[in-house]
Amino acid sequence: MLRIAIADDHPIIRFAVRQVLEASGQVEIVGEARNGNEATALVERAQPDVLLLDLQMPEKDGFEALNEINALASPTKVLVLTMHDEPTYGVRAIQAGAHGVMHKTSDPEVLLQGIRSVMRGETVMPDAVRSLVGKRDLHPAHLLSAREREVMEYLARGYTNREIAAKLEISIKTVDTHRGHVLKKLGLRNNSDLTRFAIQHGYVSLTKAS
Repeated sequence: MLRIAIADDHPIIRFAVRQVLEASGQVEIVGEARNGNEATALVERAQPDVLLLDLQMPEKDGFEALNEINALASPTKVLVLTMHDEPTYGVRAIQAGAHGVMHKTSDPEVLLQGIRSVMRGETVMPDAVRSLVGKRDLHPAHLLSAREREVMEYLARGYTNREIAAKLEISIKTVDTHRGHVLKKLGLRNNSDLTRFAIQHGYVSLTKAS
């Protein structure tokens, strides 16, 4: 019996996925989460075989949850379930440590196959995502350092330089320096351009984390 956890901020999605998987007779649902914070805590507590993770959630989104789950060194496999058709979201999820990416409109049997595949150590993703994963060097964001990506993501979520400085425990001047590097490396003019870039390429959702 596969032990599965579901992280999605929409109750009807969690209910539907639970019903579909439990009806197969192959799955036990060991917990549900409504946001990234709860998802990380659920993995740490229940150690499911597979976590089905939404990308766009309040408080902490799926990308932030992936980073925290990876830090736990948990054996749990993470299969992202998303409504996003833009393949760069899937690429971003794989680069953040997801073991697979599937669309929420997938047929129940296809979802079960995806779960079994990631349990076997395979990486599941749409063809459009797979074709981009191998071209990471061509993605402009590869030019950014890890800290520059952090600053970009916080700016795109609407945080001020002061708020970012407090979260990252660096000076406001350093935040502004990183911002300048991001704009220059990506060929952007201002924070509006930066936000559009981050959303288009799957680095943030429209939800500001708290």
